[in-house]
Amino acid sequence: MSKTNTSSYLNWPLEIYKIFAKNNLIQIAYVPDAGHKSLIEYCEKDDKMKMISLTTEEEGMGLLAGAWLGGDKGTVLMQSSGLGNCINALASITIACNFPLLMVITMRGEWNEFNPWQVPMGSSTEKVLSALNIVTTRCNYENEVTETVNAMLGLAYKSNCVTAVLLSQRLIGAKSFME
Repeated sequence: MSKTNTSSYLNWPLEIYKIFAKNNLIQIAYVPDAGHKSLIEYCEKDDKMKMISLTTEEEGMGLLAGAWLGGDKGTVLMQSSGLGNCINALASITIACNFPLLMVITMRGEWNEFNPWQVPMGSSTEKVLSALNIVTTRCNYENEVTETVNAMLGLAYKSNCVTAVLLSQRLIGAKSFME
């Protein structure tokens, strides 16, 4: 991945992990993704966190609703292209049943994208989330990540709502065909 944001004072995946740990997130659901690789690795090293690799993103909605009913907090990590898989599950399980959820979404289909298949969902992600009345905030730079993830996690779990933090392709770095 070629890094497009050259400010290196902050390890944003580590900062997100620290927020998860501080807020006692137990179940971390994810579809493997290069943009979340470091964050997933930090979470995997934490014995208190249960890492659940999903086959498809919508499984995370039911999983985390069940986690909440069982007394655990969690989050789902996904790529923007996976949001399209979640629309029915988001609307029918999470939103209709008023479960709290934080989604941390790495963006594709923008900033120097090489794969045209990623562009349609990447350019639609914010519109889809808005249509579902999901509170959404975008991070383009490393210095925005800590405060934003912390605030959106707080909003989700204090207000029983669904929130999304979009980690822009500018922040995570554009992929190349060779990666």
